[in-house]
Amino acid sequence: MSADTEHWRKTRNLTLAHLAVWFVFAFLIHWFAHDINHIRFLGWPLGYYMAAQGSLAVFVVQLFLFSRQQHAIDVKYGVHEED
Repeated sequence: MSADTEHWRKTRNLTLAHLAVWFVFAFLIHWFAHDINHIRFLGWPLGYYMAAQGSLAVFVVQLFLFSRQQHAIDVKYGVHEED
């Protein structure tokens, strides 16, 4: 397999993994918020907390992780941008 093909395969897989995490926190957590409200987090029902702030925090962390992981893939295959 060529380096270009391997680079794009890893990039695609990374993107799909992050989209799966995004889907869970953007839709599934909110869909089942009523069911998970009996769990408390910092004194608030977990469903409310995840809808109000938790999902946003996960998205911010996810952006930084994706950026670092993609940069590592780019460096490994020699397609990174020069600083």
